[in-house]
Amino acid sequence: MAKQIKWGILGPGRISHKFAAAVAALPDGEVIAVGSRSAERAAAFAETHGIANAHGSYAELAADSDVDMVYVSSPHVGHADHACLCLEAGKGVLCEKPMFINAAGVQRMRDCAQANGQFLMEAMWTRFLPVTVGVRKWLADGLIGLVRSAIIDFGFRCGWAPESRLLNPDLAGGGLLDVGVYTISYSSMILGTAASATGFAHIGDTGVDEQASMSLCYPEGKLATLFCSVRTSTPHTARICGTDGQIFVEHFWNAPKATLTRPKHEPEVLDMAHEINGFEYEIREVHRCLSEGLLESPDMPVSESLGIAETMDQLRAQWGLTFPME
Repeated sequence: MAKQIKWGILGPGRISHKFAAAVAALPDGEVIAVGSRSAERAAAFAETHGIANAHGSYAELAADSDVDMVYVSSPHVGHADHACLCLEAGKGVLCEKPMFINAAGVQRMRDCAQANGQFLMEAMWTRFLPVTVGVRKWLADGLIGLVRSAIIDFGFRCGWAPESRLLNPDLAGGGLLDVGVYTISYSSMILGTAASATGFAHIGDTGVDEQASMSLCYPEGKLATLFCSVRTSTPHTARICGTDGQIFVEHFWNAPKATLTRPKHEPEVLDMAHEINGFEYEIREVHRCLSEGLLESPDMPVSESLGIAETMDQLRAQWGLTFPME
């Protein structure tokens, strides 16, 4: 039998409930600890999911000798500190997207993982979904020829709550870091690291980017047109255009369905529901890497996460958007 990976969860927020449920449904993983800045929140989360150990601080979780891997799902302003806390304590880290608010923090996390010989990966769950894997195979097989462009959007309308994570600059709010990272990461998966990026953003009353349009340029003239927003709803689609066809992905970030169209061919459709809730696939990737002694995932390497962060830094610099903690 494969080694049982013992997980700790740092930050018992909404998304962590999905993560805990996915781990519980897998045969080779178990969540054995949760850490929060509030002992009461940690205890409540542990009771909900049948977790043995509830820690009232992140430091206590990092020091838990029974934990192999930590899922860092605190607000993204704390990702670098929290990931390094766990890495330095001898724990591998799966860190929620965005890896951090800027490239300097991602580089710090990368250096820390390498110095301590620990696994590190950005939790870009979209990358490992079955439909996404199928799309990547279509591309690798050259079914749409040479890929020339991608058009990707992810926008929703949040309620007006200036102190909320989405709109508060003290929490690095805004569309780019919350959902724009999905569009840039998906484009990176298709086209590689952008050579340059430009765009326009509407900076709202709270001082964060409420919506933005972005143009990314890649070698050989390849282009991506992206849109993100936390105050405007959009279709959440990805269209990949090649010299011999197109791929259209519905709700690309959770990828329920993709369609391949080519001249003189019948359309091909990938339609695959998640086995659990979608988080199981990135967790399986972590377990696979650990079983093979890998310190990074070849399908979501930290170098790529760093390139994505650098692209977002480039865009924010153009918009004059910096956060108080920077």
